[in-house]
Amino acid sequence: MEEYLKATAAIEVDHPLIRSKAVELTGECQSAHDKVLRLFAFVRDRIPYNLFMISMHPDDFRASFVLAAGKGYCVQKAVLLCALARSAGIPTRLALARIRNHRIPADLQARLGRNEFPGHGYNQFLLDGQWVSAAATFDAALCKRIGVPVVEFDGRNDAMLPAKALDGGPYIEYLEHYGYFADLPLAFITERTSKIWGRDKRAWKRPEDDTGFP
Repeated sequence: MEEYLKATAAIEVDHPLIRSKAVELTGECQSAHDKVLRLFAFVRDRIPYNLFMISMHPDDFRASFVLAAGKGYCVQKAVLLCALARSAGIPTRLALARIRNHRIPADLQARLGRNEFPGHGYNQFLLDGQWVSAAATFDAALCKRIGVPVVEFDGRNDAMLPAKALDGGPYIEYLEHYGYFADLPLAFITERTSKIWGRDKRAWKRPEDDTGFP
């Protein structure tokens, strides 16, 4: 179990920014459940989802980088949430899946040439002796804008991206689960995502960085 509490190069449990934020968010919490809910809500909504933060470079996945950038895509957000939860004493691991997003904007689908994403990241927390999964991927503001349910997590039941949008149409389809990981499997991720984005892709930290597909 120790492996799900320790720091790694990406999951910077002991980084001052991570420790400070974890204490700020959970210092008054009375239980592990309360801590997880606070941390999940923070990463879901205060670190907005941004697809163009996708990167093939390890520095762009460090939890402190994602926290400082204030945005990220699913894997980066999962790394940050993992670091915060471990810092708060909660055993946490990363999980990966291949998904299809039926609500991807038409122009973005044309740009990417697909609506399938081979490296979707989320988290699993050990609570009351059970591993519980949760995806803090899409912030509430984005969900409202595109008409899909916000993922709500109660710390007891799995909270994955929903299969249906608010209008009843298809939304997220989980195609394959790759399993769980104590550390960021960057080579595993980049092997798949580089086929879409190229091997030199770095996080686009500013809006003006999104000047075209690499």
